[in-house]
Amino acid sequence: MKHSRIDAAQLRAHPSSSLGKRPLRMGRGALLKSYGNARVAGQFVEKDCQKLPSGMDEGVGSKLSTVSVVIPAYNEEKTVGSVVQRAHRVLRDLEIPYEIVVVDDGSTDETARIALQSGAVVISNGVNRGKGHSLCMGIEKSRGSIVVTMDADGSHQPEEIPKLLFPILRVSPRTDAVIGSRFLGELEESAMSNLHFVGNKMICLVLRILTGKWVTDSQSGFRAYRREVFDSVRIKSKGFDIETEITIKALVNGFNLAEVPITCRGRADSVSRLNTFTDGFAIFRTIFESALSGPVHS
Repeated sequence: MKHSRIDAAQLRAHPSSSLGKRPLRMGRGALLKSYGNARVAGQFVEKDCQKLPSGMDEGVGSKLSTVSVVIPAYNEEKTVGSVVQRAHRVLRDLEIPYEIVVVDDGSTDETARIALQSGAVVISNGVNRGKGHSLCMGIEKSRGSIVVTMDADGSHQPEEIPKLLFPILRVSPRTDAVIGSRFLGELEESAMSNLHFVGNKMICLVLRILTGKWVTDSQSGFRAYRREVFDSVRIKSKGFDIETEITIKALVNGFNLAEVPITCRGRADSVSRLNTFTDGFAIFRTIFESALSGPVHS
């Protein structure tokens, strides 16, 4: 089945091979008002969070630099509108062009319509294909030199997007990917079950053993990446193991990762779609397959 873009004139999906010629939105105002602290390659590094960095990567702030926010969504009509609208408000304060891309993963509710009306570009999978598939499709179709990923359920706060961007935008030290860590920041009790908490820590421990790098929150979906990460590493995951695959392949292939503290709220319906055992098995399988395959560039 071909992937589709929801057209503004009609909500009926039609085939589209690219998001091609849509205009990028231009931000305005001060760039990155606050950043938060960054934890880099197993080391928590204190940074001045109140001042703009003294240097930025080449092209930042120019017409060539763009930020794409990719949001996979499945039956999130209650929250997707707010997430998109808040992301627009935050991104309008940046001095670089941006786009917000929602990938509707076969929703049976009004997710696609509400996302479109809220100002997002909407891509439709047609049927439910999984979070990993949706993320990969959104990343492939987006155009930003920096890609931010976040959930549509309201658990991630769009106001914290600048925290994720700052480590990538600064000149030194170079950072290729930033993970928003719930364990370094604020995690609501309803946002994660005890079983998922234990599973996350086990995954982080295995990653440390296999890569020598310590990551506090391997499963966080609130992240920012340089486009080069996806240009260099082939991602195969179709489900909830995608964050783990990206993390371990980025580390194995020598990309520099950082973590920043984020705030994570509980889902609006309080029901996690992550299956502890089925998805947990897939995550551990992905870890070992990715680690044992060694550095692989597509």
